[in-house]
Amino acid sequence: MNKKKHTRLSIRAKLFAASIVFVLLFSGCKQTVPDEGLVPGIPWLLGSTMFRLHDFGYEKAEYFIKGTAQSYVSAEPLTSDGKWNVEPADEADFRTRIVVYRPTDPEKFNGTVIVEWFNVSGGTEASSEWIMAHTELLRSGYAWIGVSAQKAGIDGAGVTVLPISLSLKKLNPARYSTLIHPGDQYAYDIFRQVGKAIVQPQNFNPLGELKLERAIASGESQSADYMMTYINAIAPRERIFDAYYIHSRIHGSAPLAPEPDASDLNFETRDTVRVRDDLDVPVMMLQTETDSTVLGAYLDSQPDTDMFRVWEVAGTAHADRYVGNLGLYDTGKNPSVANVAETRYAVPVIQKCGKPINSGPQHFVVKASIAALDSWLRTGVAPTPADRFAFDESTASFIRDEFGNVLGGIRTPYVDVPIATLSGEGQEGDLFCRLYGTTKLFDEATLSTLYRDHEAYVDAVSASVDDAVEKGFLLQPDGELIKASAQQSEIGLP
Repeated sequence: MNKKKHTRLSIRAKLFAASIVFVLLFSGCKQTVPDEGLVPGIPWLLGSTMFRLHDFGYEKAEYFIKGTAQSYVSAEPLTSDGKWNVEPADEADFRTRIVVYRPTDPEKFNGTVIVEWFNVSGGTEASSEWIMAHTELLRSGYAWIGVSAQKAGIDGAGVTVLPISLSLKKLNPARYSTLIHPGDQYAYDIFRQVGKAIVQPQNFNPLGELKLERAIASGESQSADYMMTYINAIAPRERIFDAYYIHSRIHGSAPLAPEPDASDLNFETRDTVRVRDDLDVPVMMLQTETDSTVLGAYLDSQPDTDMFRVWEVAGTAHADRYVGNLGLYDTGKNPSVANVAETRYAVPVIQKCGKPINSGPQHFVVKASIAALDSWLRTGVAPTPADRFAFDESTASFIRDEFGNVLGGIRTPYVDVPIATLSGEGQEGDLFCRLYGTTKLFDEATLSTLYRDHEAYVDAVSASVDDAVEKGFLLQPDGELIKASAQQSEIGLP
């Protein structure tokens, strides 16, 4: 792990900014768009990884899907236990798109597809789950499909956390002008119908020649907010997905009929909502420190059951250095991705926060949690139960150790063999930056009291990694990267 106090702007960061400029300059290119099915050309997706999938034996495809969607209403108040009974209301036509990343060799496919509800909080569609988990998805042969479920991603409507909108129709009007989204009250049924087209293909199969065995629906942050409502209201009406992955939920749950200009993160006045406990498919939830306190999800805490697991990860923030920078180029081979470093850039060049942003282990545990959920489906054995954050309910705050790192939760070397205070809280600025948490590296005096020499530090990291791998909280390849990062660091050297 790197002990330098500031991370310089990298060439890759400059390329990231240049790629956005490129998209804006060339978004008007004309292209023929068929009425439905496979769309020729390259899918437009700014919020994704920036390396060639072909080098990993994967290919990209984009499909347009059209139909008539329903909105839903409930005759009774929506209760906190999530056991909601809803009925169809209005109907409206839609035409949306999906983006598919799939192995080119059917023999490489592991049988599982992750179906991700695109996050639109940043003013463009972002594949948050893909960015966090892609190295595991690629090495283990998953397929991944991103769904344009919400109006903001297509038309640019709604309120976002950034003062910019890069919706599909603005990015490339020639390619996407025929898309139709009638409003987010129809988003749940659009997602349902897309899911059905994936697991029960009719005229075309988005997975091509791949033989599908398991489908996991996923949502992160703003789209986790909608996934909560989908699970409680829509999932019991028709079983489509084999499991659900909820990542970084906020307090409450998205309404059945969202207001067109309402912020998805305006959760302060919401009622408590939990995942219903009568589902017959597994639900896995992963939460960061920010989710619990800054975004209020501690109010919705619920116990594990035979079909529900929550992993709360110590030392993590809702967004971090990986999702905003390193993860865009990570191919799973570079130990420096595991470094702890200080940088104030949440998004290279574009967004700089008041304090160094979180540099914690969220992405590593995300990969382990998805693997655990997939194994749950394959074997019937639920993931390892995890301790929850140490929390003082009287003050609605975490209990932290002498270094300021939270106690409880899933433990990794980042908090048990620390070289920094890693938090999901304490960031300055607007809501966008406050989601990125903080990193504060220890000074030399503190490090010298913790680790007598380099070997002691490396041994401690190795032992912590082995413990987390044994419990299933880290995957072996990622554990090896963390060990290599420690070995290459200068911690404990004279």
